[in-house]
Amino acid sequence: MTTIDRPAGALAGIRVLDLSMVLLGPYATLQLADLGADVIKVEPLTGDTTRFVGPARHAGMSGIFLNLNRNKRSIALDLKRPAGRETLLRLAATADIFIHAMRPRAVSALGLDDDAIRARRPDVIYCAAVGFGSAGPLADNPAYDDLIQAGAGIAALLGRVNGGPPAYVPTVLADKVVGLTAANALLAALFHRERTGQGQSLEVPMYETLAAFLLVEHLYGAAFEPPLGPVGYERLLQATRRPFRAADGYLAVMPYTDRQWQAFFEITGTPEAASDPRFATIAERTRHIGALYARLEQTIATRPVAQWRALLDSAQVPNMAVNDLDDLLSDEQIAASGLLRLHEHPSEGLLRRIEHPVRFSATPPGHHLDAPRLGQQGPQVLAEAGLDAGEIEQLRAEGVLRVADDAGPESSG
Repeated sequence: MTTIDRPAGALAGIRVLDLSMVLLGPYATLQLADLGADVIKVEPLTGDTTRFVGPARHAGMSGIFLNLNRNKRSIALDLKRPAGRETLLRLAATADIFIHAMRPRAVSALGLDDDAIRARRPDVIYCAAVGFGSAGPLADNPAYDDLIQAGAGIAALLGRVNGGPPAYVPTVLADKVVGLTAANALLAALFHRERTGQGQSLEVPMYETLAAFLLVEHLYGAAFEPPLGPVGYERLLQATRRPFRAADGYLAVMPYTDRQWQAFFEITGTPEAASDPRFATIAERTRHIGALYARLEQTIATRPVAQWRALLDSAQVPNMAVNDLDDLLSDEQIAASGLLRLHEHPSEGLLRRIEHPVRFSATPPGHHLDAPRLGQQGPQVLAEAGLDAGEIEQLRAEGVLRVADDAGPESSG
């Protein structure tokens, strides 16, 4: 694919210097890159560890990395050496956004805190995606998705509803939720700068962000002081809130409004339920949700999935097939929307690429760069920042800069 140095899109002309690795920060900057920002991915000489997680045709180019880092340019620098740090600061002078996911002590030790970056670019938007808010006692603790799911209450909730020990949601929930939150905050900061000319500093903490995400509905009765009830949204804490077993498989069924429940009772021939005051309104259904879900579970077991889907669709009662991961690869809705497309990567061959799911009528997200090899655009990026060919070659010769040709893709076997 032809490289487009200045992509179109809502964020065309915005440059992002991204020091983050793994998933949280890269997921945040993926949103910006798809919208047209020039994201420069600053990697250590060994590369982002996500390059090596999961199947790959060549070492350092895993499937996760390829979809998470499209539309970005890679430069590999040794930031622990003075020449590497100074090179990064020269790049920072060209950046609208500077983002990292390091603990406070680590970023201070590198001399890359807010003051250092702002000295080179006064109106920069400096974003620290951290594990824990700097005002708390855990500020310098390490943070990973599993730890944050545990601390924020997700793991305990899963154990509670499943009647077993605490468990993790089998997706990197914290990283992606916090990544989206960081992207949203960065867009707001860009808008503020557009109106006022002022940059600012952002701190996006994983722990507090995921706790806030969870407590939107689960603060429940404790939203009041004194509490009017326990924490925990009752409907979501029922063991029977799950896909229901039909005669030949499983089905997700979700009547929600008064009309939908009345329609469900009609097609299932249960008039006594339709007239039961416990199920007449959303407030009463919430109070008696255990009994209602038990009834739903018993009813769905009486017919095959296909029969239920036809009946429920005809009555406009919300329902959904229970897809496994493999099913998503051939799902009609996903295919029609173009979410997954086959694409030929110049070094990695034919890939299944995840497209940006949001549709813009005027500034659509696009695909202008394939995920880079380690350090692939380093010389180009440095030249744009004003370094001459001699300076770039010296950095390379001293082992401060690593480019793709120094470590081309090797077969992963």
